[in-house]
Amino acid sequence: MKLLLVAAVALIDPDRRVLIAQRPRGKSFAGLWEFPGGKVEVDERPEAALIRELHEELGIAVEEACLAPFTFASFAYPEFHLLMPLYICWRWTGFVVARENQTLKWVFPKDLRAYPMPSADAPLIPALLDLLV
Repeated sequence: MKLLLVAAVALIDPDRRVLIAQRPRGKSFAGLWEFPGGKVEVDERPEAALIRELHEELGIAVEEACLAPFTFASFAYPEFHLLMPLYICWRWTGFVVARENQTLKWVFPKDLRAYPMPSADAPLIPALLDLLV
């Protein structure tokens, strides 16, 4: 089975809300909510992938020192096995803007379960609740 490495981040604002993004029409898992991030390219480290993806998708700059490894998801989809490290980030430069037609929402951790997520993302919520609530 193919292994897919995807890095994700829980961006946390001063009110302790977490940013989630809704996958746009035309992409797999369209309409579901997820933590920002993306595929880790060949010879790329997860932190570098996040820095690149956050700039491309949200228009923000993140320093590697501001990305704290937090937990991970490991999930077998029918077509591939997803391994997804989740980082925490409290600091970035710039303003979060949807650059790829995705809907963005700042959500209090206790409300995350109200947003349908891909099977791999949902198990990350309890760890965020333990950290932020």
